[in-house]
Order: sequence, then structure tokens, then C-alpha cells
Amino acid sequence: MADERYWFHVIMGTYGSWLYGDPRGFRTRHHREHVEGDYKNPPPAGRYNAQLTRSRRLLKQPPVVLSKDWRPVIGGAVRDKLLAAGAQVLCVSMSGQHCHYLAKMPPGPVPRKWTGMAKRHSHFIADGRGWSGLLWAVRCKVGPVRDRPHQLNTYAYILDHVCEGAWVWDFRRGDLSA
Repeated sequence: MADERYWFHVIMGTYGSWLYGDPRGFRTRHHREHVEGDYKNPPPAGRYNAQLTRSRRLLKQPPVVLSKDWRPVIGGAVRDKLLAAGAQVLCVSMSGQHCHYLAKMPPGPVPRKWTGMAKRHSHFIADGRGWSGLLWAVRCKVGPVRDRPHQLNTYAYILDHVCEGAWVWDFRRGDLSA
């Protein structure tokens, strides 16, 4: 049987980057609770203040916002681990609070598993360079790429993060942030 691989757009957040009650909008796990609004149309101001206050109180440390110096270290480590695991990585962006990548991997649990390995590896590399504390939020969002236009859209979307100050790597051109 052939080793079938598919394209996935994966999004990982840093610790505390998107909290329950966030004024930008939020979703509960498995959509167990209906929440009005999203990041494009946020909920009414103050609507979820109690939930946000509780979420902030439960944090073990302040939310992680990576400085520009840390972005190539963390993003490069994520890319390197994915490549070592056997993923075909087209692009990676690492901003202050989230990482996107577009890669071809086996389906099923593999994308989430390989993303977890990349998160652990990047944390290990960061620790070796003086990082202390938590780095990543739990879980990630894995979105299968439906077709070629979706792949091209996702690719352009990830590369566009360079305009927002993200460290961006492209398989053809390397580091676009330099």
C-alpha cells in the first residue's frame, strides 16, 4: 500500500494567546457553548468579562508574546523537526503569539502528533538558549487543504505574515524576514 500524504494547514498558539472570554471572540472546545461573534465580528464589549477574568486568574504565568529575536529560533526549530519527521514543509510563519505552517503529511493522527513533536523540540531548543517557563498552548488547529486553489491561498496567507512582523520561511527562498 502506498504511503498517501495530504496537505495540512496547522496553526499553533503560544501559551495564553487566546483565552476563554477573549474580547476578540472565542470558541469553546467542540463548540459546547454558543459564543456570539468571532475575530472578524467580535462579541459586544464586556459580554464575557467574567470568563476572561477567570481565565487570566487561572494562568500559570503571563501569556507568551515572542520578541522578534525569538521568532526565528522557535519557527526554525518547528520547521526542522517537521522536516526530520518526514513532512514536506512549504512555509512556516512565527509571529508573537502564533505559528502557521503548510505541510504534506500522512493523514489521521500524524499531523497533530508531528506538531506536538515540533512544539516539544522548539521548547527544548528555546530552553537551551535561556527560555524559561511555558511556551505553547495546548493543542493546535489542523485543517486539511481541500484542493489546489485552497493550497495556494493558504501558502500566500502564511507568507503574508511577514508584513505583520512575523518570521517567515519559504521552501524556495528561505528566510523572508531577513
